[in-house]
Amino acid sequence: MWSGRVAFENDACPVGDDLLGQLYRANENGLPALVASVSADIRAMLALYCYKRSHLHAMGVAIAASCEERDLIQLGGRVGATLFAISRTTPSARPVVSSGHRKSITLSTAPLSAVPAMEEVDDDLELAAPAIA
Repeated sequence: MWSGRVAFENDACPVGDDLLGQLYRANENGLPALVASVSADIRAMLALYCYKRSHLHAMGVAIAASCEERDLIQLGGRVGATLFAISRTTPSARPVVSSGHRKSITLSTAPLSAVPAMEEVDDDLELAAPAIA
């Protein structure tokens, strides 16, 4: 197994795809049970891994709340210290952990731009060859 600093710098996910998928789909109540199933150092690496990705940011903060400050700082340096501080803020100020639901996307129903109407052109005039004098 690689050291935590190498995993953090190489951007490698510290857990398998199956567990990462389960974490991503877990709701607020199921996340702590899944996180508790991994060791403290892997949990800290996972928190740092998720924190660096915008779609997993909130999950990284939630995972970091179950980590020791020493582990986060040892594996992530200043980023780990910042993540620890963010994870200890009041729950109302923290972002809500995604429960797998995505925001709906709305599309415009209006045309993007107005296209001017084309004038009817006499096709015979355009196709005729110019007269040579």
